[in-house]
Amino acid sequence: MYLLGLLLLPLLLPPLSLQQQDLSENKVAMGRMILPALEKATSFMEKRFRELNLDGVMGFWVLEVQLKGVLEKWGQEPALKPLSLRVEKIVKKLLPLITRATIYLKLSDSKYFKEFQETLQPGFWNLPHSWSQTNTSIIYFKKVPPAAPLIIYKHSSQKFLPFLYTFEAQDQFSERQKEGLQPCTVTDICRELMTKPGCMGYTLSHQLLYFLIAKMKGCSAGLFLQSKYYMEIFCANMMALNLKTEEVGFPFLDRDLFMENIMFCGLSGYSDFYKPRWLQAILTWQKPKEGCFGKPYDNRKQLPIVGEDQQQSLRRVKRREKGFSDGCSSHKTAVAVAALGGFLYHSAEHSPTITKPH
Repeated sequence: MYLLGLLLLPLLLPPLSLQQQDLSENKVAMGRMILPALEKATSFMEKRFRELNLDGVMGFWVLEVQLKGVLEKWGQEPALKPLSLRVEKIVKKLLPLITRATIYLKLSDSKYFKEFQETLQPGFWNLPHSWSQTNTSIIYFKKVPPAAPLIIYKHSSQKFLPFLYTFEAQDQFSERQKEGLQPCTVTDICRELMTKPGCMGYTLSHQLLYFLIAKMKGCSAGLFLQSKYYMEIFCANMMALNLKTEEVGFPFLDRDLFMENIMFCGLSGYSDFYKPRWLQAILTWQKPKEGCFGKPYDNRKQLPIVGEDQQQSLRRVKRREKGFSDGCSSHKTAVAVAALGGFLYHSAEHSPTITKPH
């Protein structure tokens, strides 16, 4: 009787192979949704790498790291072999392109490049290996304002200097070294701006970016002892903003920030930004012919009327944005590919149930 029970036990429990098969099928479905978009975006990169701004190049650097992370996760699953070959092809194509784009960027915008060059180096960006969910109890406003003012950006000319010099390497920027600033130093103005509560929009996402870059550089003393605390607050509020954007139908002017929030909070390890319905929305925003992200072909019905104050704020925030005559946007494409790469990397570890777009 005991022997009979042992023989029947495998029949009563779901076979492990079937569970693994389901997980693989979910990963395959996710890969089939995302990889065509990334292949098109890589073709866009191939044609325009000489013209991309710093944001654009950074987004593709992040994507390259994400795709390598995907290959590591997929390596042991035979069902994913065909998709792995596609990923390998993208990576093989991307690496020389972003290396060359970085060189062109150094020539065309040397000052801006010098300030951010470390973020454009191989090995700078690290992927999360543990995941959290955002905490809805710590959002700033119960009701998110639809067009919140960008508080910090009225100081945009001052904002980036303390931000950048905080992370200087000791062997760079000798003039600043003479002033005694060491890597991971936090100036008073930097502390004030980067921890200011109640900020929204791009100001909020760049507050998170400050702590994210600090994490990538290994800054862990002083203010950065509280990095997890601040990143949790910022991503909770960025989630609230993204949910509001979804609620009002993804207005065109909000899509760039929506994808930037997914990129940065995803890199920070917040898995609830990888919602399948958000993935499906982002995929519809890609220009199918060009492979980039930018203005819709006919955006007259999608562009809301913007007040003068908001227009000025947008100009300040996007002062280094680079658009192309065909409606492609360097920044939108950058945050889109890094968001999509994040979806793919997250799915390699987690396999959410997805529905194919109609």
